[in-house]
Parts: sequence; C-alpha cells; structure tokens
Amino acid sequence: MKILIADDDPQILRALHVILRARGYQALGAANGAEALNLAIEHRPDLYVVDLGMPGLTGLEMIAGIRGWSQAPILVVSGRTDAVDKVQALDAGADDYLTKPFDIDELLARLRALGRRPGAAQAPAVLRLGQVVVDLSSKRVLDEHGAEIRMTPTEWKVLEILARNEGKLVTRQMLLTEIWGSEHVADTGYLRLYISQLRRKIEADPANPVHLLTSPGMGYGLKTI
Repeated sequence: MKILIADDDPQILRALHVILRARGYQALGAANGAEALNLAIEHRPDLYVVDLGMPGLTGLEMIAGIRGWSQAPILVVSGRTDAVDKVQALDAGADDYLTKPFDIDELLARLRALGRRPGAAQAPAVLRLGQVVVDLSSKRVLDEHGAEIRMTPTEWKVLEILARNEGKLVTRQMLLTEIWGSEHVADTGYLRLYISQLRRKIEADPANPVHLLTSPGMGYGLKTI
C-alpha cells in the first residue's frame, strides 16, 4: 500500500516514513500541502496522512483538492483538539481524525482499518468519448483514426482530473486548487479558457458538448456517452 504523509514537522515526517516502511508500506513524504498535492497527482497514493496546520496550502485545502479526483482514505493527524477543527476536517472529506501526540500502535491500527475500506470504483484506464479515446495510463488522447491529439500539460491535467471522476461533478474550486493552487480559487477565467480548448479537441460539436459538461455555478463533469 502506498501512503502519502503531509506534515510540516520534519521529525514526525521522518519518523512516520521510517515506521511505515518498516511495516511494509511504501511511504511518500511532503512538508506542505502544495508539495503533497503534486506527489499525489504523480503517484496516486492508496491512503493519506494529513496534518492540518501546514504552511501555504492548508490541510483542509489539501483534503478538498484530493477529493476533487480521489476517494482514497484520508487520516488527519493534528495537534488541534477543538471539536470545530475535527468537524471541518471530516466535512472537507477526511475519513478519520487522530490527535497529536499519538500512540504509534493506534496510528497503525487506524491505517489498517482505513486500508480495509472498499474504495470508490477507480476510473478505467481507457475512456471513450465518442470517437475520441482518453488513455490515462499512457497520458494520450487519440482521435478516430488513432492519431494523437496534442494536449498542453495544463489541458491534460484538467482532462485527467475529470476523467478520473467520470460521471461526477468536479467543482471549479477543486480544479483550480488542484492545478493552480489555492491562491487562484477565484480565477474561473482560467478554467473557462481550458474547458473551451478541450471541447474543441474532444467534442464533435464544441458548441453543443455531450461529453465535457458544465454545471452552471458549480463546476464540470465528463461523460462517456
């Protein structure tokens, strides 16, 4: 199992990394939320251990970003003991909350419990959008003749997040946070531009899309019909 640890305390980060690897887990570490999201996109962890009080992108913002495209279990490990913090973390999408300082055996028990939970169905490796094929494993988009449709790195990120959540609504805030960071959550013009560009590349009739759909005032979704 691949576990991503996000915590700005270097001692905790180092200790958890050693302990989890000794228990047979594959452990990844990040000292802030932005770094953690980048690692999450690249490595697709099976489970997350997240601190709330990280610099820059907070733990809550990171959880919201992860939930934009993944249903992998999230365990919050934080020094915040107030019930309000726990409620906010769980409402943001966390699955469990453990207060620091913690007993390592309890941490491992909670990780085992979360690891046994059936995750949400994973997106298939290949999606068909009419005559267009989106191959998530090779990160390629092919037209009806098998020729590659060129995507910019940002176009691919937008399409990949939507593809991994096929049939679900992905909010604008989640997309903006995931791709550009929390400081750009109000820059919806970025998204409209890239959504328009993607429609020109994957829709038979970009003016009347049937695959890349808009939920007005909320976000976007991808359908394979």
